[in-house]
Amino acid sequence: MCFAAILPTGSSNCDSLERVKRFVIILGVILLVLGIAGLVHPSFSYHKQEEVAKIGPIKATVDEEKTAQVPAAVSIVLLVAGIGLILLGPRIK
Repeated sequence: MCFAAILPTGSSNCDSLERVKRFVIILGVILLVLGIAGLVHPSFSYHKQEEVAKIGPIKATVDEEKTAQVPAAVSIVLLVAGIGLILLGPRIK
């Protein structure tokens, strides 16, 4: 139940509470998707350019491919947090 008390900004408590609920649910969905992505694809590669030599205006760079691992524990924590926010978000009073 939401009381229609008008705030000085012109919006009611109901509007701000609904915004908070919506934000919590959207954040939960984002965390859930990131957790699933981390479990399905735990490693990803990216390219990094490193400068190896610089002689005056001439620069020599090397394009190096690196691989990063996402730990399964981090993915599980994201997944559980996302599910928790999705389930508890609508119950905020």
